[in-house]
Amino acid sequence: MNITDVRIHRINTEGKLKAIASVTFDDEFVVHDVKIISGQNGNFIAMPSRKMGEGDFRDIAHPLSSEVRARIRDAIFEKYERVLEEQEYNE
Repeated sequence: MNITDVRIHRINTEGKLKAIASVTFDDEFVVHDVKIISGQNGNFIAMPSRKMGEGDFRDIAHPLSSEVRARIRDAIFEKYERVLEEQEYNE
């Protein structure tokens, strides 16, 4: 399965939530609401999740292997950096 498109939405400069991404696979399947979050050790991605019960969250969609997670993360961060550079250029 190939990542064929990444779109970055709602870029925030304040707070921990930096952006929301949508990732398309093979031009046939899309996963929305992948979050880019600023953490203590740098930015990370959080897959779409739903609140379950009393404060617990469970991923709705997620990769089954660390290799696929890394490919998704790298594609999202690459696009995120390009969007940030374009915003700086246009300001």
